[in-house]
Amino acid sequence: MPKPFATNRAMRSLLTSLFIASMLLSLQGCTSSPSRPDTVRFLIESSPNNLDLRQGTDAQSERIGALIYDPLVHRDASFHLTPWLASSWTQPDSTTWIFRLRPHVLFHDGHPLTSKDVAWSIRSLTNGALITSKAGAFAGLTRIETPDPLTLILHTKAPDASLLFNLSDGLFGVVEEGAGRDEGLHPIGTGAFRFVSQVQDKDVVLERNVSYWNGAPSIPRLIFDVTPDNITTALELKKRSADVESNAITLDEVHALQNVSGLTTLSVPSTTVIYAQFNVEDPALRDPRVRQAIAYALDKPALIQSLWRGQARAADTLLPPGHWARAASEELQQYPHSADQAKRLLDQAGLKPDASGVRLRFTLKTSTDETTRLLAQALQQQLAVAGIDMSIRPSEFGTFYADITKGAFQMYILRWTGASNLDPDIFRYAYASASMPPKGANRGHYYNAAVNALLAQAANTNDEPTRRAAYIAIQKILAKELPSIPLWYPNNEIIQTQRLSNLHPEADGSFSFLRTATLHASQ
Repeated sequence: MPKPFATNRAMRSLLTSLFIASMLLSLQGCTSSPSRPDTVRFLIESSPNNLDLRQGTDAQSERIGALIYDPLVHRDASFHLTPWLASSWTQPDSTTWIFRLRPHVLFHDGHPLTSKDVAWSIRSLTNGALITSKAGAFAGLTRIETPDPLTLILHTKAPDASLLFNLSDGLFGVVEEGAGRDEGLHPIGTGAFRFVSQVQDKDVVLERNVSYWNGAPSIPRLIFDVTPDNITTALELKKRSADVESNAITLDEVHALQNVSGLTTLSVPSTTVIYAQFNVEDPALRDPRVRQAIAYALDKPALIQSLWRGQARAADTLLPPGHWARAASEELQQYPHSADQAKRLLDQAGLKPDASGVRLRFTLKTSTDETTRLLAQALQQQLAVAGIDMSIRPSEFGTFYADITKGAFQMYILRWTGASNLDPDIFRYAYASASMPPKGANRGHYYNAAVNALLAQAANTNDEPTRRAAYIAIQKILAKELPSIPLWYPNNEIIQTQRLSNLHPEADGSFSFLRTATLHASQ
């Protein structure tokens, strides 16, 4: 007998696909191009909260900001760190890093890049010039030297194996010396594209940096158009009044567009992980058995098939598959779908069913993103079978993000994107007691002394086997206590028109492919 959720979801999926297909069919032959032939119109679902990479932590800020600012080092397709603004680096001892900068690199205003700019970019994260959750990544620095314009020396109080990674794409961008808290309003970097304008909830406009040290992009002008509605995004692509989207529409809509003439769909495995976060200080969710019960009540395989059309991989930790520090699934406590086991754990936690059969009530906060909305509704149905009444409170992204950073939630769903979960330092950023906002992303106020000690052990050595052992121990604790539930790694789904070619998406979901993509005349 098929499960009610699977049947209902399949029917909704079919109706949604038919609706989208009918809307697209009604527009057959009615195509148009962006208003300027030199402009790529890129549809995004929400505005970046701060284009200054020192302060912006949402996906749009990091992805667009990484086109404006350059990091010190670059992650290649295999996540190895390679030269970028730093042409080379050495470590004369375990607590000293010496970087040699590229010569002749210019900021967008013509100012030449020097070691003082890089030094300020790092110092401003920790000296109070900014209020930023990224400060913790550089808390171990004791001294910064700039002996000449192209040499930067960083000293740490202990070995810091994550330092280099924290200076890489999406996590770090070099600003001019003296750039303050308002940098995100008029960003000036050394990146492939320069900032032109931003209108909140409308668009961000960039133009290519013709003096870019790594070669000017083919695309003269970019408009990141904020289009929160999935159906509108799909229709704009069908009309070819937009050129590209990346992970902005549901899989139903991707499926409906796959056979549309003039559009190409790219689907590649990603490192992005979607997770559900608990506020572990909330009375309803404080007991780990309650959080475990919620995990047992979820049917991940059914959700992946129905919501993602199978285009995702189940997750049991934040690190992506194949990562050197990732624990094997058999090492971690697992939560195969079982409503009966969920009920038993709730019984043990003293939560008996009321007259309506409800054992637990709590609220899930979400953004208004369509995929997240569908996921929330699916979770609601699955949890109800175990006697868990989960209400859903959606809000536009700015309000939602402000609430979760303030700890004003019981549970939320979000994703770690870009570089955020490619370094095991994600566990310090997300779960260390010293990383509660605004110093980090421990938004659920999780505290575990053993996890803190293991994080300190991993941070104070450059020996990879020692670090791996510590991170595996951390993942075992997290899998048992469940301050959050890793859900799955969705594929990157990109839809483009034939005006663009040479798109090579990276697993981290960044927009870096725009640096090397080719723009053709309107088709």
